[in-house]
Amino acid sequence: MDVQKRTSSGLALAAVLMAVVSVWYTERPVAPPQTTWDAVTAEAKAGGYALIATEELARRHGRASSDLLLVDTRQEWEYRTGHIAGAVNFPMEPTWWARWRKAGELEDLLGTDKDRLLVFY
Repeated sequence: MDVQKRTSSGLALAAVLMAVVSVWYTERPVAPPQTTWDAVTAEAKAGGYALIATEELARRHGRASSDLLLVDTRQEWEYRTGHIAGAVNFPMEPTWWARWRKAGELEDLLGTDKDRLLVFY
């Protein structure tokens, strides 16, 4: 009987320890990886995107043409506090799940014009 009690106590302790470690592991703070300029340019090239300088963006925005769509990806309350004139708000969380879930909405927002310059910020 004494061996059975010790075994039960040991199993209970192991179960509690596993639960504590599980909670800690899933809730621990994780710093996002630092993005480098080289990584950005490589991703843009791989995706078929062109990068433009800030001055070029300002020039195109100044023309107020319909070939430019500015998309503010911040939360709605942040957008309401101030945004670039003419920008539309499309809040995006930085997770693959959020991007996958909102893919249809984004497609509707962007429309069919494949020649338009899109700027996400």
